[in-house]
Amino acid sequence: MAVHLDEETTKDLEVTRKGLPPTPPYSVDLDFDGSQHPSQYGDLPTPAPSKAPSEILDIDKNTPDGHVPRDPRLIRLTGVHPLNVEAPLSALFNEGFLTSPELFYVRNHGAVPEVHDEDIPNWDFSVEGLVANPITLTLRDLITDYEQVTYPISLVCAGNRRKEQNQVRKSKGFSWGAAGVSTALFTGVVMSEVIKRANPLRKAKYVCMEGADKLPNGVYGTSLKLNWVMDPNRGIMLSYKMNGEMLRPDHGKPLRAVVPGQIGGRSVKWLKKIIITDRPSDNWYHIWDNRVLPTMVSPEESANKPEWWQDERYAIYDLNVNSAIAYPAHEEQLCIVNGPETYVTKGYAYSGGGRRVTRVEITLDKGRTWRLADITYAEDSFRESEANLYGTRLDMSWRETCFCWCFWSLEIPVSDLMNASDVIVRAMDESMMAQPRDMYWSVLGMMNNPWFRVTISHEGDYCRFEHPTQPALQPGGWMERVKKAGGNLANGFWGEKIGGEEAEGPAEREEPEVKMTKDSLEKLITIDEVRKHDNSEQPWFVVNGEVYDGTPFMKEHPGGAQSIVSAAGLDSSDEFMAIHSETAKAMMPTYHIGTLDEASKKILSEPEAHADEPVKDREIFLNPRAWTKAVLTEKKIVSWDTRLFTFRLEHEEQILGLPIGQHLMVRLRDPVTREAIIRSYTPISEPSKRGYVELLVKVYFDTEVAKGGKMTKAMDALPIGHGVDFKGPIGKFEYLGRGRCSINGNVRTVKSFCMISGGSGVTPIFQVLRAVLQDPEDPTRCVVLNGNRLVEDILCRKELEDFATNNPDRCKLFLTLTKAPEKWTGLRGRISGELVQKHVEKDTETLQLVCGPEAMEKSMHQALTEQGWKDEDLLFF
Repeated sequence: MAVHLDEETTKDLEVTRKGLPPTPPYSVDLDFDGSQHPSQYGDLPTPAPSKAPSEILDIDKNTPDGHVPRDPRLIRLTGVHPLNVEAPLSALFNEGFLTSPELFYVRNHGAVPEVHDEDIPNWDFSVEGLVANPITLTLRDLITDYEQVTYPISLVCAGNRRKEQNQVRKSKGFSWGAAGVSTALFTGVVMSEVIKRANPLRKAKYVCMEGADKLPNGVYGTSLKLNWVMDPNRGIMLSYKMNGEMLRPDHGKPLRAVVPGQIGGRSVKWLKKIIITDRPSDNWYHIWDNRVLPTMVSPEESANKPEWWQDERYAIYDLNVNSAIAYPAHEEQLCIVNGPETYVTKGYAYSGGGRRVTRVEITLDKGRTWRLADITYAEDSFRESEANLYGTRLDMSWRETCFCWCFWSLEIPVSDLMNASDVIVRAMDESMMAQPRDMYWSVLGMMNNPWFRVTISHEGDYCRFEHPTQPALQPGGWMERVKKAGGNLANGFWGEKIGGEEAEGPAEREEPEVKMTKDSLEKLITIDEVRKHDNSEQPWFVVNGEVYDGTPFMKEHPGGAQSIVSAAGLDSSDEFMAIHSETAKAMMPTYHIGTLDEASKKILSEPEAHADEPVKDREIFLNPRAWTKAVLTEKKIVSWDTRLFTFRLEHEEQILGLPIGQHLMVRLRDPVTREAIIRSYTPISEPSKRGYVELLVKVYFDTEVAKGGKMTKAMDALPIGHGVDFKGPIGKFEYLGRGRCSINGNVRTVKSFCMISGGSGVTPIFQVLRAVLQDPEDPTRCVVLNGNRLVEDILCRKELEDFATNNPDRCKLFLTLTKAPEKWTGLRGRISGELVQKHVEKDTETLQLVCGPEAMEKSMHQALTEQGWKDEDLLFF
């Protein structure tokens, strides 16, 4: 996109530069290998080439943001929705000083308000509160009644570089990399001009703002001090254009606040209200977000003591000084044989509150000596120009404050890199505030600004460079590698062993472990003894080197006796620790019978069992005693939070081998810690299908107040072609057909099922229902009660409704919603005992099948018991 200047302005740009205050070194003509886009107007940079996306991405089509076109290059940090993204760091840096709207970072708390172009001129907002003259303006009024200005401004998310903190100890925030920063030319009106017209009262101290985005805790809102807003040096504005074009939906279309030098969370998008007050905002998002609590405050304490959040001293406003290395890029390799003699390392730096970055320094010896980098202040090109950009006044020549990032570079002899183990950068601003060496960890992981370190590995003829982290769930980075090796990332030496010291454990505070062993028991057991008990008569299994006898618990085990038998004679540490609750672990001393001897532990430390038959000879995929790998071949987005995963089995003729009503286990590795994540699922595909299996999974994303599902988020991040481990079958129930059921090996016949499910608990219910209704000779009657919050939460809705429509004598379907729309014709409210009493006839030949969230299962157990249903007629998956 070109910046159009008149002839007089072009001549003005030819005037010799004015001298700047001494800021060593000063070099504005560095070659950034394409990172600066040449301008025909002297030194005035133009925005990066931009092409607005025109198509809705498949990943967004079934979300509340299904109206917003987006660039597929953006890295999604919180799954599908809401959108929180950053660009790949190299792509961001290569665009130069000004970022295209396509790659500009996005921080959304919820759905993007849909604003049609024809409605933009009439978009209105109010100025109210402690003012003598409350006013309501439209965007048309703002453009016609006030002077229009354009400023280059960098916006930075307070979570920039947060993943580094999450590696040291998990914070409450999602994992930003180092690209949560972008710069654009913003056009609009100085906010103080609008507020002056409203005439604040003398006791007014704060400017509160609210957007139009509807969120779980109300609209997004925050506040600034009134004296900041009224200070012309701070440049706080109301903006409707970005790089000369109308704001795009993710960036606040049609109107937003832009607050230079402060965290991006203060620049409210989709602005609807400005409220002048005598105290800071009481908006939920102002209080519970964008704070740096003292480092000793744990996540647990912060959750239990709201006073930490209500202390305005911990609120973040001005940005701190920060920098990062863009080149060498992560995993970049530099040939040291017959290659160039020097290498140009480069990156960005910024500070807050209008302060200029005055120096950037590089060290190759962990801070013992430093080298001064060259800095390019592209913002000064605009400061020295009197140009009219986009028909507005640039209005920067008189201002001394700095609103933007700067780029730095340093040419380093390759021989120096060959003798170094890392490259580290730090920046300092004009207040002499420098980046610290060590991290200041806090609950929200915000304002992370320690020295930025890139490690160097010497591999034959090459140097390989490694950044500290990669954003979101992307694996990689030296911090992940060091943590995995047992290094303490908080030891002051980046987790490295210094002077022969032993490697320490991870710095993250671990929860107290539940005791799973019997006091004073000193019996040693050999591996041969364990393997003799690999049967259903007396199943022994091993967890973390301790031996347990599962025989007494086979009948009571919630997953059925098969779950214990499948583990008999094996080391089940991964499965047990990943699946079982603290309550279950606390029961283990009762079944503890001894400890494996050292020789046996060594044998168990060898590679785990996998199916040992040749793949082509294995008719059945699942093995209850070994993990088998299938490959993800397709991932279909069913709704904003639901995915249909298709996995290819080992060969086209292979069947899954899962009885009706049973489950399988899925195992993934945490992309950061590499710990096993194991969960049970019931496939949605028919067990008789050959060559593939389908899982319908509801993804539980992180929210502002709670962590999401570790397994479902990891599954959502899986790339096509990734292998996943499966094991099974497990479960105590099996439907044998025509009313015959097996429960813990005991066969009984029923005349009807009452199938109660909530949310994703419908999948095992669906398997049994389909088996009943696909057999025209099966006389079993089914009453299906399915509960959800929203219409879009109903899984398998079409299939369930088709079953009921096509089998009116054998299937009754009742769908109930707790948040039903006005036109909803089904039931309203939660699944309850009253529903069962109304629609199900109580008799001894009816079996209740229940699957859903734990709270629902507990409440249904109580309600059904009170109605006189016996436990043998209740089955909880």
